[in-house]
Amino acid sequence: MTKTYRVEGMTCGGCANAVKRALTRLDARAVEVDLAGGRVTVEGALDDEAVARAVAAAGFTYAGPAT
Repeated sequence: MTKTYRVEGMTCGGCANAVKRALTRLDARAVEVDLAGGRVTVEGALDDEAVARAVAAAGFTYAGPAT
């Protein structure tokens, strides 16, 4: 399953890497970060709450599923 989420506060490659690492620890098969769009696409069987907690733990704001 692939889902895309909105994440606020990412401004650089280091931010993108922090979010990617946090989501990879949740057993995501693949994580792609779009800094310009403020979006993160996750491939794997992760629930939205787990993603929200991981993003917050990495220091960023989870803004919900992207539409």
